[in-house]
Amino acid sequence: MEANIVKMVQDRAVKYKNREVFRFKNKQNKNYDSITWDEFWLNVKATGRSLLSMGCGNGAMVGIMSDNMPCWTIADLGILSARGVVVPLYATSSKGQIKYIVDQTGMKLLFVGSQKHLENAIWALDNTESLKKVVVFEKGVKIEDGRCMTWADFLVLGSKPEYDVELKQSIDTIKSDDLATILYTSGTTGEPKGVMLGHDNFTQCFSIHDRRLQVDESDISFCFLPLSHVFERSWTYYMLYKGAVNAFLENTKEVIDDIRLVKPTVMCTVPRFFEKTYEGIQHEMQKWPVFKRKIFNWSICVGYRISEYRGNGQPLPIGIKIRKVVANALVFTKIKKIFGGHIRFFPCAGAAIINQHLRFFHAAEVFINYGYGATETTATVSCYRTDKYNLNTCGTTMPEVGVSFTDEDEILVKGKTVFKGYYKNPQATENALVDGWYKSGDKGYLSPGGDLIMTDRINDIFKTSVGKFISPQKVEMALLADPFIDQVVVLGDNRKYICALIVPSIEKLRTVWKIEGIDEYSSSDLLNHNQIVSFMEQRIEQCQKDFPPYEKVVKFKLLAEPFSIQNGELTHTLKIRRRLIEERYRDMVEEMYA
Repeated sequence: MEANIVKMVQDRAVKYKNREVFRFKNKQNKNYDSITWDEFWLNVKATGRSLLSMGCGNGAMVGIMSDNMPCWTIADLGILSARGVVVPLYATSSKGQIKYIVDQTGMKLLFVGSQKHLENAIWALDNTESLKKVVVFEKGVKIEDGRCMTWADFLVLGSKPEYDVELKQSIDTIKSDDLATILYTSGTTGEPKGVMLGHDNFTQCFSIHDRRLQVDESDISFCFLPLSHVFERSWTYYMLYKGAVNAFLENTKEVIDDIRLVKPTVMCTVPRFFEKTYEGIQHEMQKWPVFKRKIFNWSICVGYRISEYRGNGQPLPIGIKIRKVVANALVFTKIKKIFGGHIRFFPCAGAAIINQHLRFFHAAEVFINYGYGATETTATVSCYRTDKYNLNTCGTTMPEVGVSFTDEDEILVKGKTVFKGYYKNPQATENALVDGWYKSGDKGYLSPGGDLIMTDRINDIFKTSVGKFISPQKVEMALLADPFIDQVVVLGDNRKYICALIVPSIEKLRTVWKIEGIDEYSSSDLLNHNQIVSFMEQRIEQCQKDFPPYEKVVKFKLLAEPFSIQNGELTHTLKIRRRLIEERYRDMVEEMYA
């Protein structure tokens, strides 16, 4: 196993030298430029030296708040090389969230990406005691505050020879169990908690992923999810470990366009990515002539058969092989081109995935390697094997990771990837870590084949006033399978029946109901129209036709405004803040129970 993250990167830089390590988008010509391993390591060392010159090494808390870019990872490794502790902040963090994290960690220095991040950082300089300096990655940002400086000016601060010696000593003395980072959870309830992960948590990840995934130095990854989250961060380290190329996407809205430029072979994703892609494919298909749709559906049916054989670890019969060649030429290749045409597999986690979408993309030979994990477990606890898998599960437990269950079916995790505790929160640490087992707060069980199935967040499960326990995620996933429903929150704790707040696809509703003559309506007026309400009622009933009565949504309200990070109703990782939403729409909820 690698000694530590920095030593691993140093060894790879010596090995690969002038080989490409990163790609980033040139904002002038819109193409992707490259950075070599030599350039990367030189900048990591310059970062480490400059931090040491500012007294920000050896346990100092240093923050990074930026969209994805090479400077993010250079700063990350530079902080670690100086034996500092990296404290990522989401690029979408509010001022209150920034203040909370800065105050709790006593952070002195913060790296930021662009003008919008600089403005929040200056506010933090004025409203926190510890923060003294801000360094801006992006060129051309207007800096008028003397407490702020450019990335270029920062890199030369440690240019004196003595800092070379100090940095070498720092790197040589990094211990495998040194604290590497504090990752603040999204906080669906209450204040976020700082998850402490060491170098050894990440190096153990390298080892266990080697035994599950097939990745090598020929791979190209597309860095799309925020680096401030454990999923993309640990995957980026793994790409460095494997000598693969990592392409950074700064603006997530450009993902579908830029994926065709980058042509990745692997890429971390979340279920929402496939929801939107699936909807786009289905929307396009409705415009096709009947014969073309029949060809498409025939090909996908062939894909379903192929996926069944592969999931069971069985060879394809000759007849299926022949149909596969035809289906691949007619349909599968075109779907793969949406993702650049070279994708081998997508690691995917972070939320429940709609099984219909999972099966569809597997049928099209787009391998979504769905899994389960948490920040506290350094991401992956389970994921699919490539030789045998069950699409109804979260995959097989990773090597050297122990999984058990309490009498209440709470998932427990044990192993070298489990975190060291919550920063300055001994009570929360004591509650979460019991005899080395991490209490996940998730409910689940093992399938007959030994794969992990996660059913719901324990804190989300509620009991109706008639004594029935409800898994809101189960109901929500059933409703989200309907193409006219974009988002849904199911409520009903201590109520006589369950209700739902639903964000429908207004674009689809307009498309369908133009035929009926409903036009020129505002979104709110459209969603209050009797015919629309009746139409949605029928679709909801169809989605839950196989549910027992106590699990069915009895009443619902249609919302014009989506739940989002910006309005605070989603976490940075797109999880629903259920309690906040219930409180915000309290009047509407009470009306459904009046």
